[in-house]
Amino acid sequence: MSQQPHGATRGCGCSHPGSSSAVEAAAENTSAASSAAGVAGVAAHPARFAPAHTNPSGEGTLNGSLLPDDVIPNRTDSANTASNGPARLTEQTLGEYRSERTIIRVRAEEPRLYDLVILSSFGGPEGQEDVIPFLRNVTAGRGIPDERLEEVATHYRANGGVSPINEQNRALLAALQQALAERGPHIPITWANRNWKPYVKDVLAEAYENGHRNVLVLATSAYPGYSSCRQYREDYGIALQQLGLEGRMHVGKIRQFFDVPGFARAFADGLKDGLATVREQLAARDSGSLNPRLRIMFCTHSVPTSAANEAGPRGVNYEGGSAYVEKHLQVARAVLSLVRDEAPQLLQNVEWELVYQSRSGPLSMPWLEPDVNDALEALPTPANPAEDGEAPVEGVVLVPLGFVSDHMEVKWDLDTEALDTCERLGVVAVRTPTPGTHPAYVESLRRLIEARVENGVPADLRPERESVLAPSASGQYGWFDECEPDCCKPGRGAEKPVVAEYCTGCTDRSEED
Repeated sequence: MSQQPHGATRGCGCSHPGSSSAVEAAAENTSAASSAAGVAGVAAHPARFAPAHTNPSGEGTLNGSLLPDDVIPNRTDSANTASNGPARLTEQTLGEYRSERTIIRVRAEEPRLYDLVILSSFGGPEGQEDVIPFLRNVTAGRGIPDERLEEVATHYRANGGVSPINEQNRALLAALQQALAERGPHIPITWANRNWKPYVKDVLAEAYENGHRNVLVLATSAYPGYSSCRQYREDYGIALQQLGLEGRMHVGKIRQFFDVPGFARAFADGLKDGLATVREQLAARDSGSLNPRLRIMFCTHSVPTSAANEAGPRGVNYEGGSAYVEKHLQVARAVLSLVRDEAPQLLQNVEWELVYQSRSGPLSMPWLEPDVNDALEALPTPANPAEDGEAPVEGVVLVPLGFVSDHMEVKWDLDTEALDTCERLGVVAVRTPTPGTHPAYVESLRRLIEARVENGVPADLRPERESVLAPSASGQYGWFDECEPDCCKPGRGAEKPVVAEYCTGCTDRSEED
């Protein structure tokens, strides 16, 4: 296991498409932290479960099952300075903190005659010779020397210079092609990357040359945030501008899909298997207890708290002070609700929390905490017993909630570092799968495409938008098809063109030529 202090730069693999890559964030000017000084992210730490199918204290329900009974500020921010969210999750506070769901405007765009879907991702190197050029792309314009990039490159070097993300995208692309061919809509789908071949600009230029005029982007990132949403919208806005295609090609974007049923289903299936595996392994131990204490750690990519607080539409109070944090917490509860409905016995004597990984940059810049390894070290465990005799946590299930596929951060930060920490602490631990090509996940992505593509089906016969969460004030489910103008917009840096931005009274200027 790495012996560097927890919370220091961990040299993230930079292939996470759902949030800021660590090497990218490492280039951030430390002055950006001044507005967020002293602010730490808020996580659920820990939330306990009441006995299954009881509701002794009137806590809220989701999908007909009891929610975890509390949301406690992160120990690093006991004053909850990053949030106006509830200290306890009750039926009342759940209703009061629906965050952006109170925004009245319609979320769904009318279906359009899209003629191409582009699966758009972060990208990653395909061999040792690609590693440094790829990292240069990630950090372009930030002046980071190659020797510093080489520190991050070691993780890729150890994997043959290959990021798992590209093969994951090829598999997902093939699964979506099959799903669209079998169940529709019958629309071609291709693939583009932000930081490696095939590049967004090249794919968009080829699409135009082949006669495509209405393109729908499906980004491989589920949650709101700059790197997970707005930067993709900038990628295509900049490409259209550079290619001279503004007003000649329309580019829309699939909404952030953290709440679609297949996303939660994939994690719930993995969590059930993970809990069962940990319990089986503990039962085989001679020293194991009859009712072992377990901890579920929902893991996601950390980001600077300043970036986290910029996520989502402006003027909204989010649980944890950020749409990025809130949506992870909401999805975690939805996943737990599914497990509770289907296998309540697995959740006996179980606690859960949201933790973070892959931070980078100067230690003076606050990032969302706690780091997964720090959270593990803080637990009473067989190798690190509590002085007051508190029962140890004997088993841990790591759920990569912030990741849609197994890229470098998952392979290194969880499969290597976090599992090594668990072994050293005497804790039985497993890491559950990412959605990858889980059939339910693929089907939810197909339905997201289907909802946006005009295929001649009358409006009253088209499928409704899907979500595991409550509807918005407009009566619609899910995130916005077109984002608010300032949604996830950084507080500094030059203005950049974007696609899929909501504009009152604007007319569509795209036209076929």
